[in-house]
Amino acid sequence: MAKKATDATIVVPRTAAVTEGVVSARQLRFIIFGSTMGTLIDWYDFYIYGSLATILAAQFFPSANLLLSFLAAVGVFGVGFAVRPFGALLFGWMGDKFGRKVTFMITILGMGVSTFLIGLLPTAAQVGVFAGVLLAILRIIQGLSLGGEYGGAVIYVSEHAPDNKRGYYTSWIQTTATVGFFLAIAAILVTRLQIGSSNFSDWGWRIPFLASAFLLALGVYLRFKFRETPLFNYIKQKAQLSKNPLRESFGKNWKPIALALFGAVAGEGVVWYTGQFWLLYYLQNVAKVDFITSNLVLLIALAAGTPFFILFGWLSDRIGRKKIMLLGNLLAAVTYVPIFIGISYGASTGNIALMALLGWLLVVYVTMVYAPIAAYLVELFPTRIRYTSLSFPYHIGNGWFGGFVPFIATALILTFGGVVYGTKGEVLSISNPYVALAYPIAVALMTSIIMALFVKETKGTKIWSEIQQISA
Repeated sequence: MAKKATDATIVVPRTAAVTEGVVSARQLRFIIFGSTMGTLIDWYDFYIYGSLATILAAQFFPSANLLLSFLAAVGVFGVGFAVRPFGALLFGWMGDKFGRKVTFMITILGMGVSTFLIGLLPTAAQVGVFAGVLLAILRIIQGLSLGGEYGGAVIYVSEHAPDNKRGYYTSWIQTTATVGFFLAIAAILVTRLQIGSSNFSDWGWRIPFLASAFLLALGVYLRFKFRETPLFNYIKQKAQLSKNPLRESFGKNWKPIALALFGAVAGEGVVWYTGQFWLLYYLQNVAKVDFITSNLVLLIALAAGTPFFILFGWLSDRIGRKKIMLLGNLLAAVTYVPIFIGISYGASTGNIALMALLGWLLVVYVTMVYAPIAAYLVELFPTRIRYTSLSFPYHIGNGWFGGFVPFIATALILTFGGVVYGTKGEVLSISNPYVALAYPIAVALMTSIIMALFVKETKGTKIWSEIQQISA
């Protein structure tokens, strides 16, 4: 018989009688809360940098050309994304070999400590180019850690949840990236308003990084209460663990990995980063909206759009994952240009409501492509290689295709946007800022075509049936 469990400590059965719904609804809520909080903290840590890119550009990469300085800052921001797939391979292998819990305990520590240390770094004015090198090293640690974090969280929830509500329960994990971004912006705004613009640009930008130590302590505490998932424990007891998760994932399972990447996650990645980060950077660096107003617009858009993660996750359990993700990609590709034209108009006329409304629409697209994707990825792969096989395409799609949206968009503007410079290298005007959208539109269209033609619906997949197959 299974031991009695409390809400604070999840105890899984030690016998062969492992079935769907092995934990109570109350225990499942605690699992979702703990997993969500830990992942939210990691996203907060990861996105503080992105939210402060304009200020960090001046601190670590000073230049007379503000766009070039900004390009260097988002390039280092991109370094964290570049290494995410390598973290996915490392921690995916670890998660499939040694368990889900130990792996995402390590990842939250790596993320939290490196974020705290960014708040202590010397600037270029103090140590020259060495400051940028140190910043890049810590971004690498963040990226590697995040490469193992997301897969662990969604798998941990999925391997406790019933099959018919997987989209709904994992959608709570999907809110964490946006909510973490929201909290990062909120922390920055509150700090800046309290200490003033000059102090914030000089030293106050460090406070949100240093404050993450308190969030780290909370995340570690919650995850310490977890035990291993029942599905992983069961296949471990039955000696069904993969001997080589990497070889098995990229041997027999390379086709579903490739389809997941190009037919789902690549489009989701560019829609996510265009609808949130590029929106912020566009407001600040192209439309020249002031720091507080631009962040306020994004806060409103994020707050109004976040509930749609839960809505579309719930809906994916009823009508399927594919339909919602396909529609989100298509809508983004078709409407990006007019939406950003409208944002430019709102910026030039000071219409905050218009900018926030269009920003909200961009966030809704994010929820359509992102809410169902966790359940979709979990349902593609068997338990024995799920961590590895899920994490790799996710972090290629988000880390490479999505994470470099700000860098590629800025580079496209500098090359093809008709930038007019002043005598001191400052940007006076940009004749065609919408050329920046060519990249996310192209990737979203690519994913739409591949998804429509080749991606199969996964709704209805019964991951708990593996137990009966092993028992037989």
